[in-house]
Amino acid sequence: MSTPSALVRPTGIPLTHRLGAHLVLPLARLLARLPPRHITTVLGFLRGRAAAATPRQAQAARDAVCAVSLRCAGPQGCLPRSLGTALLCRLWGAWPTWCTGVRMVPPFAAHAWVEAGGRPVGEGVPDDYFSRLLVVDPARGGAQLPPDRAGSAVRDVP
Repeated sequence: MSTPSALVRPTGIPLTHRLGAHLVLPLARLLARLPPRHITTVLGFLRGRAAAATPRQAQAARDAVCAVSLRCAGPQGCLPRSLGTALLCRLWGAWPTWCTGVRMVPPFAAHAWVEAGGRPVGEGVPDDYFSRLLVVDPARGGAQLPPDRAGSAVRDVP
């Protein structure tokens, strides 16, 4: 016997965000098939000198990716979802912190997610729920702004 479950997909996502998600998801799915070191190398190149994504930007990108892809909205879609979210943020000129790691509480499980403002975006868990193993954060010394100015100068969701 199986437990019934329903996926909650975001609604009311602007057309431009959904089109952007459709644009980046093929690349996200391709990247998800690569070994971890290749993923981090490609993401490190793609982030360039982009500004750090705000939590609002990262959540909007995550919502758009989940709205257009049933696989990404599902419980086993964390890697393509996180990659798609990071790539969509990059399309908007920002970069979240992309992470992979493990749960800190049993049962053991690997997971991939994005963070903005030092917190997991859209995960619904405490900040210390995951332990990071691989991280691609916004470029140091690039377009990152000091914390006191980041809210006013970082480009917001298009």
